[in-house]
Amino acid sequence: MELPHYPPLQRSDIVAWLRETSEARLEELWRRADLVRQQSVGGEVHLRGLIEISNHCIRLCGYCGLRVDHRELPRYRMTADEIMACVQEGVAFGYGSVVLQAGEDPRILADWMADVVRRIKADSPMAVTLSLGERDYDELALWRAAGADRYLLRFETSNRELFERIHPPHPGRVSDRIAILGTLRRLGYEVGSGVMIGIPGQSFDDLAGDLELFRALNLDMIGVGPFLMHPETPLADPQQQSVAAPGEQVPASELMTYKVIALARLLCPRANIPSTTALATLNKNSGRELGLVRGANIVMPNLTPPKYRVHYEIYPNKACIQESAGLCHQCMEVRIKSIGRTRGSGRGDSPNYVAR
Repeated sequence: MELPHYPPLQRSDIVAWLRETSEARLEELWRRADLVRQQSVGGEVHLRGLIEISNHCIRLCGYCGLRVDHRELPRYRMTADEIMACVQEGVAFGYGSVVLQAGEDPRILADWMADVVRRIKADSPMAVTLSLGERDYDELALWRAAGADRYLLRFETSNRELFERIHPPHPGRVSDRIAILGTLRRLGYEVGSGVMIGIPGQSFDDLAGDLELFRALNLDMIGVGPFLMHPETPLADPQQQSVAAPGEQVPASELMTYKVIALARLLCPRANIPSTTALATLNKNSGRELGLVRGANIVMPNLTPPKYRVHYEIYPNKACIQESAGLCHQCMEVRIKSIGRTRGSGRGDSPNYVAR
């Protein structure tokens, strides 16, 4: 289908869409995003098998339940053999990609992780995505040389003051995630990033700046989700929450998440964009499906064994934490068919990365 010509979105346009409340106008946004998605990345929904390999973390991020001083959280690290068992499940389900995710855990040693990547590449056809936080150049280079294809590091907010307020730096290190994203690009990774929506203190202009940064970074993958409060974090205390100016605070809502997905699609047409677990947590009946018809083209069924999954508690009451990998897979298949889409085959590389 030929797309009508739309002028490039400017900051004022993005802010206007973020503030839009008219259902009729928003239907136009959803339609535009879905058309651009169809033309730019096609109708297939690609499945990424998610494995949450460790919930240890040395950071003190103000919103995350994995933060180091959450003492009541049972901690775990999966063994290489446990990870490979999950990988083989993903192969059996026909997934083209696996995502290895963890807190920022220095005991995930670079050589050990490189060996795991090599095993996955030797024993499966799957692409490997890593999401292991802020890591040094030598580690990132080693993992790329071992065969890792993609790296996901969310910058969370382009407002530096807000970022530092909710991400206290690790001693001896200055967080510069934008610089790390540039390093990943130079190393040849398919590069992913994203933001939280509705962080206390986040204004509409801040969020519009985030969306513009997606475009400036020319991202291959974009992951966005709402701020979901964890009760054992500083941001659960209203006294520790910053507040945007009256009428400027972005709501951490399901609707705002759809707006950001749709706008990300318009700004970065060829990027892979997931409809996330956070959306399914806000709307268990149809959150993922609505994300997929408003610009997204990826879902991430969880391969993590349930005995570990329940402790990967970035935020509480996550969807699907009690399901087996098999049940999660079956559920995703049904949801994709329910919206008239088909499951993707192969690695599902970002068309943006392929073109570059």
